Amino acid sequence: MKTAAQTTGRMGEAYAARCLEQAGYRILAQNYHSRFGEIDIIAESGPYIVFVEVKTRAVGCFGTPAEAVHAVKQRRLLQTAECYLLQHPSGRQPRFDVFEVYTAPDGGVTGHNHLENAFGE
Repeated sequence: MKTAAQTTGRMGEAYAARCLEQAGYRILAQNYHSRFGEIDIIAESGPYIVFVEVKTRAVGCFGTPAEAVHAVKQRRLLQTAECYLLQHPSGRQPRFDVFEVYTAPDGGVTGHNHLENAFGE
């Protein structure tokens, strides 16, 4: 049985994937797992292979969703991306984005913010 947080997270990931596709991204994988962790969305855009961490939060919560992607989480995402690239070699340059999804108390999406190249340089 999924928790409310898991359900909200999956809804945010689906919303982010739709937004990215509408912006011209080609989704390669969702919820990719390695021994280091999980990447929510892997996509191609121009010269980049983009590893996207989606963070969904209710409007008015303390801090921004991106602030939850701390140094330890970033390291796990980098290691997981390396695993993906070993299994799926790409001539594209890796980029790490954070996609923030904001929700109302009823769970409906009220907005989003796509932070390109959020970390990993």
